[in-house]
Amino acid sequence: MKQHLLPLLTAAAIFTASCQSKSQTNTDNPDVKDTLTQTSSKEEVQAAKIDVSKIKVADAKTILARKQVPILCYHQVRNWKPTDGKVGKDYIVEIQNFKDQVKMLADSGYHSILPDQLYAYLNTGAPLPSKPIMFTFDDTDMDQFTIAAPTLKKYGFKAVYFIMTVSIGRKGKFVDYMTKEQIKQLSDDGNIIGSHTYDHKNFKKYQGKDWEEQLDKPTKKLEEITGKKMTEFAYPFGLWNAEGFPELKKRGFRMAFSLADKRDQNYPLYTIRRIIASGYWSPKTLHNSIVKSF
Repeated sequence: MKQHLLPLLTAAAIFTASCQSKSQTNTDNPDVKDTLTQTSSKEEVQAAKIDVSKIKVADAKTILARKQVPILCYHQVRNWKPTDGKVGKDYIVEIQNFKDQVKMLADSGYHSILPDQLYAYLNTGAPLPSKPIMFTFDDTDMDQFTIAAPTLKKYGFKAVYFIMTVSIGRKGKFVDYMTKEQIKQLSDDGNIIGSHTYDHKNFKKYQGKDWEEQLDKPTKKLEEITGKKMTEFAYPFGLWNAEGFPELKKRGFRMAFSLADKRDQNYPLYTIRRIIASGYWSPKTLHNSIVKSF
């Protein structure tokens, strides 16, 4: 893929997903439990170190019955420019607004969790810290490393960074992207690196060599960078189809993250819901959206 096409790729990723970016009320399972199992601060450390290799995957009904954990999806964290369109701004959270959002969540008593904890909770009911939340970032944007990560670290939060490998180390017309060294540092600092395909191709259209190009090669590259196995995946545009779940499973992905649409009733671990933290939302609006959506 030619380098000059990358800005167009990113713009397409931003604009195409807009129909799924809005907060939605949790309606995919009316029988969901009202509360999360919570821990004391001492138990939070134990929960974070749980041995997930010994966990047996629960049946779909059991997983769907557990209350969903709020999961936020961010893209760019930078100030708006005159060239940013109305739809694009939905995916660009301005710097001070992002800092205010994170402070609000910390002041409100939220605790960030990572995939191991979510996986254990969904399958076994393992306890989570009080007011759990997961921060996720898509598309490898440099500002996620220079602005978002230090802000989260200030409040003791960690996050999941879903990397689109075509962009690693690139400098684009509209945005720069993280280098291999920066991705490695995020991983070494205790954050989680996940796969977000090679070049953001729609997952629903994969066939033939697409599985190798969009899953196998990016997975190998990210594992070489981090020295860790890739076990989490995020769908480009949040779009998925059930036919692709076996392909993810046989490659060792244990969870896959979509956006605000309903979870698949047979494969909830491969359709974990997130909401996009809109650039138009104040901290108060974000909090209201979290409560409404999860």
